[in-house]
Amino acid sequence: MSRSELVRRSGVSKQQLSRLENGLIRLRLDHLKPFTNALGYSPEQILLWGRYPGTSEDETTVEFVRPSEQVPELAARSGADLGKLQKRKEGRHVDRINSEGWFFPASFLREQLRASARQLLVVEAEGDSMAPTIMPGEKVIVDTGHKTPTPDGLYAIRDAFENVIIRRLQVLRATHSSRVKVISDNPKHAAEEVPLTELEIVGKAVCCLKLL
Repeated sequence: MSRSELVRRSGVSKQQLSRLENGLIRLRLDHLKPFTNALGYSPEQILLWGRYPGTSEDETTVEFVRPSEQVPELAARSGADLGKLQKRKEGRHVDRINSEGWFFPASFLREQLRASARQLLVVEAEGDSMAPTIMPGEKVIVDTGHKTPTPDGLYAIRDAFENVIIRRLQVLRATHSSRVKVISDNPKHAAEEVPLTELEIVGKAVCCLKLL
């Protein structure tokens, strides 16, 4: 591809391209984003050419590898002192986040979960209230951008002790005010009804990671 063609496809000026080629600008991933569609590679692949999967010179076929994105995990109560703090915008309560998060392919987040990594949070299920749907210790991926209990389904909510738990929510649309039925899938645990205005929804459960 000629320089003129690359300039035309990327929208980057000839002067800017020349400065990048000659090392007059300290290269960042942002500088490479305009070239991704024209060249068919991610900014990470271009920057780390030859050291990134799919860019080795001795490979007979080129595999396009999308970078992974990190999703934070809420620290379990048993190891809460090991996590870093994440403040809630609306109050003084803070959640603890594990120092190590989960990495998922960007295509999985976009095409399967339909959410960005910034919106997602991994929560570990505790207790048997959601068994057999979700067993103790299993990881649930929560979309924090979905805080309205519609459609009915599994949601992460904050209980009276400020803990994040997974429950099945069913909106009961009354005449004057909406109430929500909070359901445990385990029949040994009783369901309860609360006003929608008193329920703090952390997000919608979109995926569960199970060990087989």
